[in-house]
Amino acid sequence: MTSERVRVKFCGFTRRDDALAACALGVDAIGMVLTTRSKRFAGLANARDIRRALPPFVSVVTLFMDDEPAFVAEAIATVRPDLVQFHGSEEAPDCVRYGLPYLKAVAMGTGRDWRAVVAAHPQAAGFLFDGNAEGEQGGSGKRFDWARLPATLSAPVILAGGLTPENVGEAIRAARPYAVDVSSGIESAAGVKDVEKMRRFVAAVRSSE
Repeated sequence: MTSERVRVKFCGFTRRDDALAACALGVDAIGMVLTTRSKRFAGLANARDIRRALPPFVSVVTLFMDDEPAFVAEAIATVRPDLVQFHGSEEAPDCVRYGLPYLKAVAMGTGRDWRAVVAAHPQAAGFLFDGNAEGEQGGSGKRFDWARLPATLSAPVILAGGLTPENVGEAIRAARPYAVDVSSGIESAAGVKDVEKMRRFVAAVRSSE
């Protein structure tokens, strides 16, 4: 059992009803992908409409990956997220320039030392450790060795990569993260969420606490 409640972020939403169903299950955060290269690209107007439909006290996170600053600024102004998440090679000045708290993704599918990423982003609100290789997009469903996660870190540790309703409980017990983040593990197709998988994922998280 963990000593604190594990937060849950569902990511990759493209449909309003899916996001509302996730909120009804009690998730803490809704993520929308706004990098145009992604097959889960939500679109600015659609992401804005989803954001407006959500109830209070659910955080909205928008995800970018080496996008042009002008586009990121436009997306933030349109969607008005609570946090931004960067999955590319963005350096700290690229991330803080928008005046919002940010999460920095760490690609654990390569041999790169996560310590270098953490050291380069002292102002990050948290670090999302994902199973993709460096330069690849998140949401790949790739799992990595959870034993590689830092045991102690001054910022919150968010575990992602290959999580499913079947293994998230094991992941939490092994890694003791602040939060878990899932996209493909709760889908029937890219950007299309499966309500039953979402329900089972949340139930598995809660039973592991």
